[in-house]
Amino acid sequence: MSTQRSATHENHDRLRPEGRNATGNDGAMNLEERIRRRQRPTDEATLVTEWEPLSPVAHVEEPVNRAMVIERVLDHFDPLFERRTPPNLYLHGPAGTGKSAVVTALCQHLDRYPISSRPVIYTTTRVAEESPVVVYLDARRITSEFEWYHSLLDELVEESVPERGVGTDRLETRLRTLLRDRTTKFVVAIDHFDEPTVEVERFVERLDSLPDNLCWLAVGRTPPGATPVAELTADAIEFDPYRQQVLTDVVMARASLGLSENVLDHDLAREIAERADGNAHDALTALSLATGRAVDAGRTTITDTDIYTAFEDIPDDGVALGRVLSLPENRQAVLRELVDIPPDERRSVASATRAIDPELSLSPGTIKRFVYELAEAGVLKRIEAMTNTSQGRRPSRVEYLFPAEAFRRLYDRRQ
Repeated sequence: MSTQRSATHENHDRLRPEGRNATGNDGAMNLEERIRRRQRPTDEATLVTEWEPLSPVAHVEEPVNRAMVIERVLDHFDPLFERRTPPNLYLHGPAGTGKSAVVTALCQHLDRYPISSRPVIYTTTRVAEESPVVVYLDARRITSEFEWYHSLLDELVEESVPERGVGTDRLETRLRTLLRDRTTKFVVAIDHFDEPTVEVERFVERLDSLPDNLCWLAVGRTPPGATPVAELTADAIEFDPYRQQVLTDVVMARASLGLSENVLDHDLAREIAERADGNAHDALTALSLATGRAVDAGRTTITDTDIYTAFEDIPDDGVALGRVLSLPENRQAVLRELVDIPPDERRSVASATRAIDPELSLSPGTIKRFVYELAEAGVLKRIEAMTNTSQGRRPSRVEYLFPAEAFRRLYDRRQ
C-alpha cells in the first residue's frame, strides 16, 4: 500500500526501518543482524551499541510473539485487498501489552506493499482506483478540533498544511472534499484513544461524520462495553498481558539490538520479565535504566542490583513514558527540572517552583500553573500536608507518577 506521506509519521520514538526485525519470535538473532553488528564500531569495554532499541517508547518492525493478534487484525482488513472499505475496529488491552507496537508495525508494513497485483485498465470512462492510504495518529497529541483536522490533513497531502491563519471550518471542508473526491480507501489508526486528556465522545462524533471511504482503527485500554467507540466498530480485539517467557523473549530481542554480546544473560532477562508482570513498557524501562546504571558505573555487565534499582524508579500503575514525552515542550522542560530537585525541595508546589532553574525562561507563575495542570492530568501527584490552618490552599508535596529517571535519560538524549 502506498501513501502520500509516511503512515508512521513521527508521533513518538520508534526504531528506524532495518528490513527484517533483528530477532524472530523465538528470540534468535538472524544472519542479517549478525553481519550488521560486525559493521558497527566495537570496543571490548563497550556495553551499549545503540540506545534506541532499549527505549520503552521505540517499536520494532515485527513485534515479538504477537503473530496471532496480527493475523486477526489483518483478517479484519481483508476487504482492503479487494479494494473495499473494511468496517471499523477497536483494539484494547492493559498497558504494556503491545497494542502500539502492533499498530505502528502494521501501518509501516501496509504502507510499503501494494494492495493488489491485479492489472488496472484505463479507459476514457473509468479512472483507475488508487491504492488505499493508511495513516497513524497519536490522540495524545490532538487536544482540539483544529489539531484533529490539521493532523489528519497533514498526513494525507504532500504540501504543508498551515498551522496559523486558517480556521477549523476551512480545514474540515478541505478534508471532506479530499475524501469525497477520491476513489481511495482511507484507514486511520488512532492510538491512545482513551487517554485522560482525550475527549473520546468528540473523537467519535468526528469519525462518525466522515465519508464512507474512510474506516478507522482505534486503540485504547478501556473494555468495549465502557466506551462509546464500540458502538461504531464491527469488532474488538483484546490484547492479553505478555506471558513471562514471551516477555523474556521481548527483553532478549531488544538487548540483542542495543547491547554488546553477553551483556544480558537469559536469567537476568527472565528476572526483568518476572518483575514486570506482563507489562512490556515496564520491562523495557527497567532494561534501559539498568543499562544506564551500569554505564554510569563504568561496568560492562548488568547486575541484579541494577535491575532491582531500576524497578524502584517505576511507579505501580504509573503513567507511560510515551504520554509524558507527548506533552508540549514547555511542560516537558518543567518536568525535566523537577526530576533533578531533591525531595526536601519538593515539599510544596511553591518550593518546587522556586528551585527550578530561572534560565528556563518561564515565569514562576507559569511554572506553578504547569505543575497544577500536570497534577490534574495525572502526570504528577500532589500530596497535601496536614496543617491546622484553613486559609488558602494547603501546601502539597510534589511526587512523580512516571519513571522519573527514565524520563530524564530519554529527554537528555533527545536534546
